[in-house]
Amino acid sequence: MSSLFSDYQIWTALWATIRLTFFSAIGSLVVGTIVATLRLSPVGILRFVGTSYVNIFRNTPLTLIILSCSFVLYIQLGISLADSSDRAFADINGFRLAVVGLTVYHATYVCEALRSGFNTIPIGQAEAARSIGLTFSQTMREVILPQAFRGAVVPLGNTLIALTKNTTVAVTISVTELSAVLKTVTERDPSLLNMAFVVVGAFFVILTLPMGVATGWLGKRVAVRR
Repeated sequence: MSSLFSDYQIWTALWATIRLTFFSAIGSLVVGTIVATLRLSPVGILRFVGTSYVNIFRNTPLTLIILSCSFVLYIQLGISLADSSDRAFADINGFRLAVVGLTVYHATYVCEALRSGFNTIPIGQAEAARSIGLTFSQTMREVILPQAFRGAVVPLGNTLIALTKNTTVAVTISVTELSAVLKTVTERDPSLLNMAFVVVGAFFVILTLPMGVATGWLGKRVAVRR
């Protein structure tokens, strides 16, 4: 056990996983909310854009999206997300590209979670908002979205848990997160592999179990009463 923590970057990898989860969760929430709003827009082309986004990225493997962020955005198009003069450029750029990929993918699930929240809102509320002169954007901001978020707490929590576990895909573009430790241990010291699996698995349980408990509690606390 001690050699596993002393010879391999367990704590660095754990911190990278937490950071990937945090930044990707924020990005997914922002993008997913925008896409969900587009899907409810009275403008046909905007509904088409929102629906197309969800259908395309939800049905594309996350591994392919992550690899595309590296090979297409960076290698082919030359789009970098870090200062090329920085000595840690490769690590920073890879991390940020992974955040982009995770955000793009999980935003589709945030969108669908919010749509489930929309379904809990009586249609009469939107009609009442329009009848007093509120615009679509005002209706969404003042009436629909606050209730939709309350009704979507549990699905959003499930999406966060899935996002946390899916950070392991970032290893495909050499981001040093928890699954990267398993890869390194496999290559260098297979005798520690079973222990590494137990430690990494325990870390993911420690990260995700409180999310599930908090989501269930918060979902009951903020649920819209009818």
